[in-house]
Amino acid sequence: MSLKDKIVPSESLADWRQRLRAEGRRLVVTNGCFDLLHAGHVIYLETARGFGDALLIGLNSDESVRELKGEGRPLNTASDRAIVLAGLESVTAVTVFPDTLAARFLSVAQPDVYVKGGDYTLDTLNAEEKEIVESAGGRVELVSFVPGKSTTRLIDTIHGR
Repeated sequence: MSLKDKIVPSESLADWRQRLRAEGRRLVVTNGCFDLLHAGHVIYLETARGFGDALLIGLNSDESVRELKGEGRPLNTASDRAIVLAGLESVTAVTVFPDTLAARFLSVAQPDVYVKGGDYTLDTLNAEEKEIVESAGGRVELVSFVPGKSTTRLIDTIHGR
């Protein structure tokens, strides 16, 4: 499968999901900015993939990254970030979504398992996102961060801070 085939346009996501369901494959979904891919991301995504048969990443658009992270971000465009993520063996597909929250993306993706990073708890996870996943029969899994690995730390190092 080529990298381009692993990037699923949002308007094709529902059909892509139906094909996976028809094949009986268990879908794991996570989402984020993934602005500068680092070892922590790779380990996190490999761990997430272990919860099912296919891993779909919901990737924040450039505009939503700017809203979440501030001016000067993202450092890489959504299309570049999608290609890098699609190049990982653990990643089955990537879809770019325009919102800062993943609720609309999750309602289409209908994950069997929704994985979030160690900066979340079940209490701090967005309630709407959790409800969308659980009402469709899915569950939430939290995965610990790899200590010392973060995009912010990398950016600070680059800037000599």
